[in-house]
Amino acid sequence: MENSEPDELIEARVAPHIRRLRLRAFRERVRESLLFLPLVMVACAVVIAFLLADLDARHDIAVNGVFSFSPDVAITLLGTIAGAVITTAGVVFSLLVVSLQLASGQFSPRVLRGFWRDRGGQVLVGLLMSTFVFCVLTLARIDSDQPSAPTLTINFALILALLSVLAIVVYLDRISRQQYVGRIMQRVSGETRKLITQLPYGKNLGMKVGETCPRPDLSSLGSPLVVLSPADGWVQQLSRRAIVNAAPPDSVIRLETRVGAWVTAGTPIIRIWPAPANATAVSRVVDDALIVGPARTMQQDIDFGLRQLNDIGLRALSPAVNDPTTAVEVILNLGSVMRPLLVAHQTPQCVRDSSGRVLLTPNDLDKGEFVKHAFEQLRHYAVGHPAVLTAISRTLRMLREACVTPSGRPIVDDDAGAVTEIDRLLVSVDAELLQLATHP
Repeated sequence: MENSEPDELIEARVAPHIRRLRLRAFRERVRESLLFLPLVMVACAVVIAFLLADLDARHDIAVNGVFSFSPDVAITLLGTIAGAVITTAGVVFSLLVVSLQLASGQFSPRVLRGFWRDRGGQVLVGLLMSTFVFCVLTLARIDSDQPSAPTLTINFALILALLSVLAIVVYLDRISRQQYVGRIMQRVSGETRKLITQLPYGKNLGMKVGETCPRPDLSSLGSPLVVLSPADGWVQQLSRRAIVNAAPPDSVIRLETRVGAWVTAGTPIIRIWPAPANATAVSRVVDDALIVGPARTMQQDIDFGLRQLNDIGLRALSPAVNDPTTAVEVILNLGSVMRPLLVAHQTPQCVRDSSGRVLLTPNDLDKGEFVKHAFEQLRHYAVGHPAVLTAISRTLRMLREACVTPSGRPIVDDDAGAVTEIDRLLVSVDAELLQLATHP
């Protein structure tokens, strides 16, 4: 029997979850934009320029001494400031591009997002642009026939110029420190641990859908509604609550992808049993519950943090770089990330909500897969580097102790897969260390 609900009811039920999803995506785009904050600052500079001009015209404020200027001196001063800051802006953009190239070539292209998100760089660009715009607008309003230039306006331009100089010095110090590999790893590890603290549910990872339940027999449910991916790209975010609420009560929903996975246009991303009568409306709402983009993000993707750290370590172990010390630092950071991940409770892969809807998420990574993603590639490329292999061995043993009780039982129910994967990696690493010790 087909389930049918009015389209308006489905959209109303899902709308709050979609809004939260879109708002998080918008905030992420704003944080990584080199345009948004500078434009806001330029708009504020325009408003302030007109307000100060109006105050100067209304109240004829005059200050004797070094803070008052004749119109000719003010025009020369403003022209000099405007020319200097626009030239400096070009230099700043050049420094930023060089920093991005160095970080991409030396570490990984996936760490560039940290440079885009740097609030200090965005503020500096906005301050330079605001100073230039403010000075140009002020130049257009100065009357050379007046005995003195507008006091408040000119002095505010001087303040902007001084702040720009200070911001440049701060930015140079900041951008040089950001090139330290330790700082990059610290940022990536911090973002990843912040997501881990939200497990199994949180403001980024999503709300609780329902309680854990047995997996239903899908073979007895008939033909499902298959929702296809509308575009190619990485799954950056998804809302489980929105996906579940889009389906009629007593439905079974199987999510065929996960956050951090690549989807190809035209391939299944969700199956719903039984197929709803209003399949078009349900498919549209489900599509809105997934955000697909050209790059992975850290909004919900814990595995992406492991990927970035691995990229730095693999680049360090490459013959072109040959920097095992950095690889050891990567492994230590991975240990700091993996320990809280392995002792946390993960989102169940089969849950039932209060309306009888069952959500299956078999593609979600379990703890064993997280361990493999964190150490497998590094273990493979660390062959011949005893210091790196030793760091991997010690880190894996530390993680194993964190997962089990003194009697050897997993502390958390879903830790069994992690312990199995850790043991497998330890056997391989210890064998390689033994071979290096016997045949140096």
